[in-house]
Amino acid sequence: MTEDLRPDICVIGAGAAGLSVAVVAAGLGVPTVLIEKGTMGGECLNVGCVPSKALLAAAHVTHTARESGPFGLPPSRAKVDHARVHRHVHDVIAAIAPNDSAARYEALGARVISGEAAFLDARTLAVGDIRVRARRFVVAAGSRPAIPDIPGLAEAPYLTNETIFDLETRPEHLVILGAGPVGLELGQAHRRLGAAVTVLDHGAALKRVDGEIAGHLIAALRGEGVTIRENAAVTSVESWAGGIRLALREGAIVEGSHLLVASGRRPTVDGLGLDVAGIRHDRSGIIVDRGLRTSNRRVYAIGDCAGGPYVTDRLTHVAAHHAGLVVRSALFRLRTRVDEAVVPRVVYTDPEVATVGLSEEEARARHRDARTLRFPFAENDRAQAERLTQGEAKIMVTGKGLILGAAIVGVRAGELIVPWTMAVQKRMTVADFRDLIVPYPTFSEVSKRAAVAFYASQARRPAVGRLLRFLRLFG
Repeated sequence: MTEDLRPDICVIGAGAAGLSVAVVAAGLGVPTVLIEKGTMGGECLNVGCVPSKALLAAAHVTHTARESGPFGLPPSRAKVDHARVHRHVHDVIAAIAPNDSAARYEALGARVISGEAAFLDARTLAVGDIRVRARRFVVAAGSRPAIPDIPGLAEAPYLTNETIFDLETRPEHLVILGAGPVGLELGQAHRRLGAAVTVLDHGAALKRVDGEIAGHLIAALRGEGVTIRENAAVTSVESWAGGIRLALREGAIVEGSHLLVASGRRPTVDGLGLDVAGIRHDRSGIIVDRGLRTSNRRVYAIGDCAGGPYVTDRLTHVAAHHAGLVVRSALFRLRTRVDEAVVPRVVYTDPEVATVGLSEEEARARHRDARTLRFPFAENDRAQAERLTQGEAKIMVTGKGLILGAAIVGVRAGELIVPWTMAVQKRMTVADFRDLIVPYPTFSEVSKRAAVAFYASQARRPAVGRLLRFLRLFG
């Protein structure tokens, strides 16, 4: 028999975006249906952010132990137990999983349904024998790894972020396709855990990041023994007795024991019946307006599956932001507007890379009086005390000190970018940082000192010198 449900909100996908909508809606007592065809928690919990950061943490501890000599401790040469590292990663997932479980959301009052959802028409969704006719639908179907069309790749054994965390033994030589955040994070982690690592990219490494900032990280990774080959187009892939063999356009051959494809992600839209529901979509995902509504005004799309000109970043914190906007729009009828200009982006390598707002190139193209302020970590006392002196902060401002953007490469850059994100969003000036009291000694002084650099050049102006000489006349 068919079961008919008529909730206020129906959410398709129990990843970061969908769960964020469901927890608020159900918590407010709004009749809510949550549908997930796979594992609760989605990509971020099970095969993305959580396991990758757990693996990076294990690699960081290993690296720190090996580099402990300058602190007066004998460097560790202990062999890494990869089975235990694997167990650590999955223990972390298991510890967080109850927060994203069906039981938790059902306890909040949501109806959780396991199965594949598909629209039957513009107002009705089917999940097996269940029909859902909601006042508003929120599609949060996520994304999947993008697999490039390279001859032989489909027939070769390759890993993606969905399978690499299942490895219980160390890859002897991990070859990675893609020098973006995922490729570089997992490349450094495996190198520090003992594997040989080669990263290949058909273009530049970290191509969306300021080249000067990216250069600091690439140099650090190469210093640790990660081979990074930029502008290295792969023309074919094949299996061989020792693992995997890749041919490059330049004629070179790269061989490894394992291949990880980290060439980005594609939105999941197949099988949802979007066409019969009147929902436009293309390669970028489900087309949404600035309020995240689709061409069917009853339906929103958020997170990785959303596309169009207003959504370009597939990040967990962007998905959570989308969820907040949709809750305000769908439940409270408030006008909302997505603005990815203030989205911070972080690469969780060591050193970390974090950016927000305009890059130096963009700032100079849009503002004739744009200036770049800098401060190196090597001049920060806390960084010297902990021997973490790699990197710098670059702040882009107008001639009057309006903050346009920030780019940081260095220890805890992901934390240090937060005040700059607020500064860009709230249109703050360097004067707001000049008057900020920062505890000493902290890495946050890097931000304060970068901002104060704006006034150093001001102080060297002839007019300032004349003013100071005049004031000295009065004692």
